[in-house]
Amino acid sequence: MCAMRAITRLGENVPIGTAFHDRTLPLCESLNYREWSGYYAVSVYEMHHEHEYNAIRNAAALFDVTPLFKYFISGKDATKFVNRVITRDINKVKVGQVIYCCWCDEDGKVIDDGTISRLTQDTYRWTAADPSIRWFQQNALGLDVNIEDITDQVAALALQGPTSGRLLQRAATADITNLKYFRFTRGNIGGVDVDISRTGYTGDLGYEVWIPWAEAGTVWDALMEAGQQFDIHPAGMLALDVARIEAGLILIEADYFSSKKALIESQKYSPYEIGLGRLVDLKKEHFIGRTALEEENRRGPKRLLMGIDVNWDDVERQFETVGLAPQVPSTASRTAARLSRRIAGGQSNFEHVVADAQENDRARQHQPRARRGRNRIANGIDGGGGAAESARDGARIAVLQSSSKNSDSHQVAQRWGGGRKGQKNDR
Repeated sequence: MCAMRAITRLGENVPIGTAFHDRTLPLCESLNYREWSGYYAVSVYEMHHEHEYNAIRNAAALFDVTPLFKYFISGKDATKFVNRVITRDINKVKVGQVIYCCWCDEDGKVIDDGTISRLTQDTYRWTAADPSIRWFQQNALGLDVNIEDITDQVAALALQGPTSGRLLQRAATADITNLKYFRFTRGNIGGVDVDISRTGYTGDLGYEVWIPWAEAGTVWDALMEAGQQFDIHPAGMLALDVARIEAGLILIEADYFSSKKALIESQKYSPYEIGLGRLVDLKKEHFIGRTALEEENRRGPKRLLMGIDVNWDDVERQFETVGLAPQVPSTASRTAARLSRRIAGGQSNFEHVVADAQENDRARQHQPRARRGRNRIANGIDGGGGAAESARDGARIAVLQSSSKNSDSHQVAQRWGGGRKGQKNDR
């Protein structure tokens, strides 16, 4: 699939521009691009991503997210097909609603995560990080369903930040005021008919705009023009990465591997291990991986992906005492601009976590009451820097602090394990 989205030069595949490339290139002073699924994507527009990050948290930031794989699912058995593949129950989703979900292989290991918008009773728009058409077609056998790759037909923009709602009210002919979390509406921007969903990947107020490819530039121009009074900034992947890690939102090939690309068993992850256990509905009809997930739900996961909020000064002092450069083992990490702290995602063997917790409990029993209380706060057990959730509640460790307390979805940042679109967990 990716090869189809690149040109061949001297025998090598070279990324191509998205529908917005002629708009983003003149603005990209750094000329710092990266390859994303066969397309060029801006890493950072200026020499540093700080202004772009601040736009996410304080104003409005505009991202080109066109490289996401997008599929149009239709037909008499479309709903049955979707329910066969994903771990959530699509029958609970209303027309006009968007859900975040994951899909697994037969062993209950995550292949990918993404969003599904229910456009009508029997039609869906499905986004994915990796190409999924083959897996979908394999599991559509015997069903009356049409699966169409519309990636190069639909362009997409993410408008994120606290002023994004007012900006869209000014720029779009659509009911933005009453648009709820993880819902979408149809409207018009700059004379172009678009879909607008209240979704995003930053943990802040945000929307995503789905646009016919040929008219993408017109919508970009309309948003940038209307956004001047709202301090809009085009933003790249570096700023987005900081925001998503702060919000505790996971990324494939950074925080976990697709089971289809894993080289060894330990590189495969179940939903329970990466914080997506809440997206598994074991009460619905049969779906791929259900038997394995039922067993894991019964015994609990053996390892966990968790967020880490690190006071970097303390880390430097610890390493300095032994003459080493400071470092934090992690799957992904960034310096959170608003916290001035290092935040990261890491993996822990759950048996070790339980053993350490039990040892700490025994030690606290022998401490004076006043000292015990201080230690509970220092360890993030009560009202401190993080929170340890009960093993009975999914065995997830939550130590990532929110840096956007007035955002739509600051509660998500109390956990590590939301996906590309994860905002407030009312979906």
